[in-house]
Amino acid sequence: MTRQDREMGFIEHLSELRYRLIVSIVAVIIGMCWVYTQTTRILDYLSTHSAKLFFFSPTEAFVVRLKIALFGGIYLGLPVIFYQIWRFVESGLRETERKYIFLLIIFSVLLFTAGAVFAYFIMVPIAIKFFLSCGTSYVQPFLSVDRYVSFVGNFILSFGLVFQLPIVIFFLTKLGILHPKLLMRNQKYAVLIIFIVAAIVTPGPDVFSQTIVAGPLLVLYEISILISMLTIRRNRKVAVVENKC
Repeated sequence: MTRQDREMGFIEHLSELRYRLIVSIVAVIIGMCWVYTQTTRILDYLSTHSAKLFFFSPTEAFVVRLKIALFGGIYLGLPVIFYQIWRFVESGLRETERKYIFLLIIFSVLLFTAGAVFAYFIMVPIAIKFFLSCGTSYVQPFLSVDRYVSFVGNFILSFGLVFQLPIVIFFLTKLGILHPKLLMRNQKYAVLIIFIVAAIVTPGPDVFSQTIVAGPLLVLYEISILISMLTIRRNRKVAVVENKC
């Protein structure tokens, strides 16, 4: 391949990446437009874990609505975003594997939803309860609606991404970067790291809360090992078939 051919291939990849990004952004904007019409209802629902919320500037309430619309637009746009990601990387997949792209999209969205649900119904109440308990009779909570929505949104987004671990492990295994034996060999270190992370993200010394947080992460790691094993087995079967052909 000549240098000119490589440059043309690089430019084509950049053009495709730009197209995928534009499509994803348009999907998020469309989702934002619909979510913005529902921000009052969503804000009332998000506020169930806190005391009364306040805004301290004329524009704060409007900015909060935009943030809610952005978070909601990203979530509603996830199927399109994941589809664009998988289409961009499908050139590195075999023809027999490309038919699983839609299945990967479904699992990606479901895992993100599971992470978001876990964050909102488990992590946010634990965190809010702990931080509000840090007040005293003279130091009372006076929560800004902007800070509160950002706090909840960051929790949801972070755990939604963390729950993508099985998908990430699948691709790293496909690329030959990870192997199930490596994951199993370092399992005890993974458990230790997971409990350390749980202790960091869980406010307070409550061991029960830390265990609740660590539990799903441990399950995700075990599922990731299983997925890695199935991926390796699938790769070997495909390799055998291709050699026979």
